[in-house]
Amino acid sequence: MAGDVPSPSPNPGTTAPAGPGTAAAPLALYRRYRPATFAEVVGQDHVTEPLRQALRSGRVHHAYLFSGPRGCGKTSSARILARSLNCESGPTPDPCGTCASCVALAPSGPGSIDVIEIDAASHGGVDDARDLRERAFYAPVSGRFKIYIIDEAHMVTREGFNALLKLVEEPPPHLKFVFATTEPEKVISTIRSRTHHYPFRLVPPAVLRDLLEQILASEGVAYEKAVLPVVIRAGAGSVRDSLSVLDQLIAGSDESGLRYERAAALLGYTDDSLLDEVAEAFAGGDGAAVFGAVDRVVEGGHDPRRFAADLLDRLRDLIVLAAVPDAAATGLLNVPADRLERMREQAARFGREQLVAAAETISAGLVEMRGAASPRLQLELMCAQVLFPAPGSGERGMLARLERLERQFADGDSSVPFAGHPAPSDRAAAARQAAPDAGPVPAEVAVRPAAAEGAAGPGAAEAQKAAPADAGVLRSRWSAVLDAVKSQRRVAWILLTSATVEALADGVLTLRFDREGEAKGFSASGYDRDLVQVLRVMFGITPQVRTIFGAGAGHAGAGHAGAGQGAAGQGAAGSGRRRAGPGHAPAEFGQHLAGSESDQGPPPDGPAHGEPVGTGQADPDLPPRADIRAPAAEIRVADAGTSAGAGRAWSPQPEDGAEAAGSDVLSGTDLIERELGGRMIQELGEQ
Repeated sequence: MAGDVPSPSPNPGTTAPAGPGTAAAPLALYRRYRPATFAEVVGQDHVTEPLRQALRSGRVHHAYLFSGPRGCGKTSSARILARSLNCESGPTPDPCGTCASCVALAPSGPGSIDVIEIDAASHGGVDDARDLRERAFYAPVSGRFKIYIIDEAHMVTREGFNALLKLVEEPPPHLKFVFATTEPEKVISTIRSRTHHYPFRLVPPAVLRDLLEQILASEGVAYEKAVLPVVIRAGAGSVRDSLSVLDQLIAGSDESGLRYERAAALLGYTDDSLLDEVAEAFAGGDGAAVFGAVDRVVEGGHDPRRFAADLLDRLRDLIVLAAVPDAAATGLLNVPADRLERMREQAARFGREQLVAAAETISAGLVEMRGAASPRLQLELMCAQVLFPAPGSGERGMLARLERLERQFADGDSSVPFAGHPAPSDRAAAARQAAPDAGPVPAEVAVRPAAAEGAAGPGAAEAQKAAPADAGVLRSRWSAVLDAVKSQRRVAWILLTSATVEALADGVLTLRFDREGEAKGFSASGYDRDLVQVLRVMFGITPQVRTIFGAGAGHAGAGHAGAGQGAAGQGAAGSGRRRAGPGHAPAEFGQHLAGSESDQGPPPDGPAHGEPVGTGQADPDLPPRADIRAPAAEIRVADAGTSAGAGRAWSPQPEDGAEAAGSDVLSGTDLIERELGGRMIQELGEQ
């Protein structure tokens, strides 16, 4: 399997030949640990197993195409195939390693005259192809087959491929071809169609980690566990590149072995502690820590692009960890155990939506950093966008802001500013901001701690009695309250645009809605808790919310007080036009649309028989009932007797309470308003 890595052993002849008077130099790690058999090739089982089976069954093709990224074993596998074909006991999937051919074709062997390697980068012309074609018909000298390994095959010109085409299509029995390339699409289709194509892949990090650990143990080099992920990342899935990086680190290490700090500094990666600091600062909204880290990166001479790329990798790890808590155990994350717990805390502090929004911002910024005149400025702008998502940054940004707000409320942090409202430094400052002319703030209000969400804390009623945030102040600041609710939950804001402050006393806030359905919907859906959160931040109060409906004194209404989630009571629907005010939606209207103009009038003024009357106080600013119900324009309705889409103008009839009171017929508008909480949002003037 891909995860089964054979124990590597250095090949014989691990030092390069030295001249007179000079010491022998050891070979590079990727040459010393080059595989000698298919069993030693790591991470390419999808290629090596079919080749071994073909050798067992004797169904070996005359031409192969090995493609894949650099350093993943293409050329090594081509040499192993040649070794297996020319072994004295072969063709065999497991060369003996002792015969003359196996020794000559070993990774450190001198080579065989019957196995010819050609670098197409310098021998890819038509003349080179003609020369190869002339010599290919000669029989092998000592081996069973004459084998041509053409490396970088995509560098062969079209004319050169055409010169080889007939030979590759119908070679003599003793001739085999192996083309190795990183760009198989550049090999002309006529050649590709005559080969067996085996695509090599990048080696998985887990397989590379096992290989590196075995090589370090074989070399007797001590190392810190955090070094291996850095080497694997630098190698980018290439075995050869990973071993080259490891060789460089070993060469520069002292008796203490490989250390993470030196490896990260040498390879130019951002230190994990700095990434931890930035991730935690992003999660907590700490701009000073974020921009301080950026300054240290630039002042330390590091590349801002590398820092941004490393930060994006960290965000990716946190996203995976947030979605899959056991990602490290399942192999999705290659993170040391001592860092895993801290990363879990970072993912929890961020939240999923904020993590994804931050990763999208950094990813887009990396694209813009290419060729930027000031990479530092670009990096700082990216960090600012993560810290302060723009209001117009789309649904993802809005969800991230709401998620951050909810998390800060859950943590009891009431210093979070809403859109357009600075966060007060204490409760007294909040009260002075809400009512600058209300005089000094009593001491008991200034020091009262914030109550828990949705419930009044100890002494809340007494503190709220003494606070200058009474009904009058709340009415004067109602538009600001609506703006803050809108930034938190839009549906709650829509419902509150039809509400007015009736009273604030004894820790109970009474709100009057125009219609029964709106009063029911506001409390039953829990939107009153959003309002309480806003009031806690802006005024330092956490009242219970009581909802009533109707049009003021003398009209029907019912209410019920709840601890942060009151439910609207039952009462007659006093439908009418509310008074205009800051933050209110356009004026609504409620009229009978069923029946004819002569037998129906507007809804009655008084309550229905047997239903309770609301106890809230009338608002002195409300106009008389007759003014409330007077429409500003004619209402265009569909005439049942006309064709579809036609309409007629209809004006409300004079009040006739006696007739309306005895009628049980409700219009469609009244049903929608009373039972479903909907409302008209537009009046049509005369066409």
